[in-house]
Amino acid sequence: MEKVLIVGPSWIGDMVMAQSLFITLKNLNPDIQIDVLAPAWTFPLLARMPEVNKSVAMPLGHGQLGLGDRFKLGRHLIAEHYQRAMVLPNSWKSALVPFAAKIPQRIGYLGECRWGVLTEPRKLTKQDLPMTVQRFVSLGLVEGGCPADIPIPKLQVSQVELGAVKNKFNLDTGVRILALCPGAEYGLAKRWLPERFAAVAKAKIAEGWQVILLGSDKDRDVAEQINLLTNNQCMDFIGKTTLAEAVDLLSLVDVVVSNDSGLMHVAAALNKPLVAIYGSSDPGFTPPLHQVARIVSLQKSCAPCFKRECPLGHTHCLTEITSDRVLSEISAFNL
Repeated sequence: MEKVLIVGPSWIGDMVMAQSLFITLKNLNPDIQIDVLAPAWTFPLLARMPEVNKSVAMPLGHGQLGLGDRFKLGRHLIAEHYQRAMVLPNSWKSALVPFAAKIPQRIGYLGECRWGVLTEPRKLTKQDLPMTVQRFVSLGLVEGGCPADIPIPKLQVSQVELGAVKNKFNLDTGVRILALCPGAEYGLAKRWLPERFAAVAKAKIAEGWQVILLGSDKDRDVAEQINLLTNNQCMDFIGKTTLAEAVDLLSLVDVVVSNDSGLMHVAAALNKPLVAIYGSSDPGFTPPLHQVARIVSLQKSCAPCFKRECPLGHTHCLTEITSDRVLSEISAFNL
C-alpha cells in the first residue's frame, strides 16, 4: 500500500478544490492511503472527504516561517514511512516538512526556487494549466500536464449532523431557503455591495423564502448592513457557526448567492444551485466546479486585476452588477 502525504492549502476554497486531487489519486490506486498536512481549522472539511485517511495538523499559521517547528514535525513524520509527498502551496517553507520527513519522492511546482527540497520540481506553465484545480490534479499524474478529466469535489454530510444544525439554528426546511454569503476574506474588490445582497434578500422574503446569512466573524460589518436594510428579516448566522455547521447549513438550502469565496466552493461541493459573483478575480481561474452554477462576471477590461482593493477607485466590476441580474439568475434555476 502506498502512503502519500499531501501538503494542503490554507484557504477554504483551495482545500475544497484539493479534493479533486484526492479523488484522482484514489481512482488511480484505490488502495492508496492519503494523509493531509493542513491547518487544524480545515479538519472539518477534510473529515467530509472520504478519500482522506488522516489529517495532520500544521502547527504554524499562514505566512509563519517557523523553521524549527517545521523540521520537528518532519522528523516526527519519518515514522510514517510515506513514499510520496505532493506540496500544493508554492512557497519554499511549505516543502520543508516533507523534506525533513525524508519522503523519497517530493513533488510540487518549482515556486520559490525549491530545488533541493523537492525531488521533482515541476515547471508551472500557466497557459497549459489555467485553473487552480488543474494544477492540483496535475501533481498527481506521473506524466503531469493538463488532466483530461477533473473529478468534482463532493463533501459528505450525515443526516445526524443535518438534524442537529437544523434544530440548533431553528431552520424551517418546509419552505425555500436562500443562503447569502456576502464575505470574501481576500478583500473588498471581491465583495458585492451589501445593499445589493439586501435587495435580493427582500425580494425572496417577499416571495415566502427564508433567507440566511453565512460567513465568518470577519464579515460582521457586512451582516450588520444587510440586517439594517432588511429590518432584521434574515436569519443571521455570520460568525455564529463552526465551519462544520456552515457546511451542514449550506447542504440544507435551496440556492446560494456568494462572492468568490471559500463558502462558494463549499456550496459547489454540496452540488447546490449557486449564483457566483466575481469582481476582481477570474472565474476562469477558480470557478465553481459543479454543473449548477451560474457565474455573474462583467468581464471588464480592467478585470481580473486580482487586487484586494480596486486600483482605479471605483470597483465597477462589482457596482455595475445589479440585484435584478442576480434575481434573474436565481429564477433561471426554475425551483
